[in-house]
Amino acid sequence: MSAKNVKGPGGKKPASAATNLIAGGSAGMMEALVCHPLDTIKVRMQLSRRARAPGAKRRGFLTTGREIVRKETPLALYKGLGAVMTGIVPKMAIRFTSYEWYKQMLANKETGAVSGQATFFAGLAAGVTEAVLVVTPMEVIKIRLQAQYHSMADPLDVPQYRNAAHALYTVLREEGFGAIYRGVALTALRQGSNQAVNFSAYTEFKALLQKWQPAYQEKELPSYQTMLIGLVSGAMGPLSNAPIDTIKTRLQKTPAREGETAISRVRVIAGDMFKQEGFHAFYKGITPRIMRVAPGQAVTFTVYEYLKEKLEHSNMAIVGGKYEE
Repeated sequence: MSAKNVKGPGGKKPASAATNLIAGGSAGMMEALVCHPLDTIKVRMQLSRRARAPGAKRRGFLTTGREIVRKETPLALYKGLGAVMTGIVPKMAIRFTSYEWYKQMLANKETGAVSGQATFFAGLAAGVTEAVLVVTPMEVIKIRLQAQYHSMADPLDVPQYRNAAHALYTVLREEGFGAIYRGVALTALRQGSNQAVNFSAYTEFKALLQKWQPAYQEKELPSYQTMLIGLVSGAMGPLSNAPIDTIKTRLQKTPAREGETAISRVRVIAGDMFKQEGFHAFYKGITPRIMRVAPGQAVTFTVYEYLKEKLEHSNMAIVGGKYEE
């Protein structure tokens, strides 16, 4: 199917919500399994408060990763994976289904053509939607688990949160329902900008490759090409909003103080980071984040496009809908 048109060739029905659910959920699970260790390293780097003192060495992602493995065993790299896996299926289902729905709404009603502006706003809206419905609660629990410094090889070293379910129960009991939505505005801003850039870049690259290769004008690109453009488009989002992600991580890691608003906490966190750690602190964890997000998007788009095509050509009773591609 053409990258910039919601109508299929020969009146072909668009992919259904069920197809997006299965393909998107499977792609998300594969991405989490492959890339989660890098996310744990990124979170630890963002939570590090090593000041820029004279002679102090900056702790890079390789050093951080080695210390986690040495002190807490390799399994520690998968802390918070339960929270991610629990939310990844609805997250990806919401991302791809809502993106296609918003894109259909913004497309030309007669020709089905989708402009670059429509793609950008469809991605932005899809990112905000997934942030509010799934990503914010999932990330609060994930970050609480990842921030724990304990050895998973020592049974006597009992952490505050034993697993994702226990972390959710503890946070709700001790801090209330609002705690799992701490940082929702920043998360929505991060996810919205991420998906706006991600889908826009992916669509432009895909359209360009289809233009250069007429044989793929009305069908999916080869998997290696999908992986390549997914990798490049996936790297663009983190570069555009790294400070937002770092502030969000610190905001979600700690309980709220009485009488302190979210905006004031963001101001305090950002001010303290700049004063104590310097401007570079806002970009802590950018290397592992790109290394996590870019390959993650490569895996996600490749698996999603592959499974969607297979499901559409299978004998399964998954019919197309009005609002999907």
